[in-house]
Amino acid sequence: MSSEAFAIRVTDVTKRYMMYARPEDRLKQSVVPRLERLIGRPPTKFYKDFDALHGVSFEVGRGETVGIIGRNGSGKSTLLQVICGTLTPTSGTVEVRGRIAALLELGAGFNPEFSGRENVYMNAAILGLSREETDSRFEAITKFADIGDFLEHPVKTYSSGMFVRLAFAVAINVDPDILVVDEALSVGDEAFQRKCFARIEQIKDRGATILFVSHGAQTIVQLCDRAILMDGGEKLLDGAPKPVVSQYQRLINLTKEEAPPVREEIRNLNGRADILGLEDSQEGHTRNPDAIRPTNQLGMPDIPADGCKPAVSQGWLDASLASQTTVFYEGNHATIRDVRLLTHDRQQVNVLVRGKRYLYQYEVDFKSPATMLSFGMLFRSVAGLDLAGASDEVLNKRLISTAAVGDTLRIEFDFECRLMPASYFANAGVMGMVGGERRYLHRILDAIAFRVVDHEATLTTGFFDLDHSLRIIPVDRYGEEVAWARSA
Repeated sequence: MSSEAFAIRVTDVTKRYMMYARPEDRLKQSVVPRLERLIGRPPTKFYKDFDALHGVSFEVGRGETVGIIGRNGSGKSTLLQVICGTLTPTSGTVEVRGRIAALLELGAGFNPEFSGRENVYMNAAILGLSREETDSRFEAITKFADIGDFLEHPVKTYSSGMFVRLAFAVAINVDPDILVVDEALSVGDEAFQRKCFARIEQIKDRGATILFVSHGAQTIVQLCDRAILMDGGEKLLDGAPKPVVSQYQRLINLTKEEAPPVREEIRNLNGRADILGLEDSQEGHTRNPDAIRPTNQLGMPDIPADGCKPAVSQGWLDASLASQTTVFYEGNHATIRDVRLLTHDRQQVNVLVRGKRYLYQYEVDFKSPATMLSFGMLFRSVAGLDLAGASDEVLNKRLISTAAVGDTLRIEFDFECRLMPASYFANAGVMGMVGGERRYLHRILDAIAFRVVDHEATLTTGFFDLDHSLRIIPVDRYGEEVAWARSA
């Protein structure tokens, strides 16, 4: 990225805090080390250093939407506060170009004693708007917030949902060059969240830069051009949303003891073409959001000219179709293997015909005794959106509840393929109780890639076949059906 192209540049940022075990240690730290220096002794430290951020560097380009994802305590919110200037880094630098509007936490920048109206004007002034500019946008702000008469009440009487409504309404109506949003949007109700995301899409289309923290993997995949995975105050991975989210999902299921080697594996993925969302080609680097090779066989394969022949009426196996983005969870208690799609006469396929029935099958080898077992599958789009899945956990009656060491179970989901022609990925997972903790015993993301093809024309667009039919009925001005005759 050229020096002129960035909106945010973070360079080797560290934020260090002094952690005191007891309140009196803080007083000792302010006095004892000075006295020790006077008498020539090395000063004693009564605190431990804690790096909320450690050596974080990245750039965000103008017009780019970047999501930051990570486990609780990974440094995400601290990073946003440093970028917005509400925290000063211990070392390193942050450069921001353009007007920045931030929604970092509920009520940030609001005076609880002031009314909502007064806080709108105060917050808008902080964000750089004049009184006249705020006047011209006030109606749009209040309409978006939609809190009614509470606008004239002190904000200390507001619910958390009202806080975030008003704060977000101000932030998105100042026409920011950069919009920074922490997890605050999760507070609003579903209707308000839809409205917020629609407005974020509008701001994105206008060319503004967006940086936000979310624990919602689907939100990151849907909205972002790029994602950054934080853990333990470090930037572990920076790349395309789908592979970054997959590694995050892998990380959140690990214990403290299991995490260090996996963190190192994830850190070593930086720079790989498939993580960056690129693929090597003869012409150089080109976008490869599909991550299925070979790229010239994406989409719908050719169907024989005379239609779907009996030999391929149920689909077929394309040996060149393979997932390049498979992510394995650590299988300490169980291992999933032999993930496959089968026809009902037990032929393996990875090219499916819309409207036909198939079996999604895998086997699970148990390494530890486990109880409260449940088994699942999930189909995802090429971009990483969860489309459809199933789990026996939702039945409220498990088909099998326990497994012993050495047991092997074959899991088989029978389904009708209602997906539209395109390329897809399939996940597999097993959960259970081991050692008093319920967790994923093993999971594979993007275990297999498959395609869906059509054997007949359809009205349907999108991901799913809804078995549509269409009627067009001529009516008169009274709504009565009439005969229709129109010459060519």
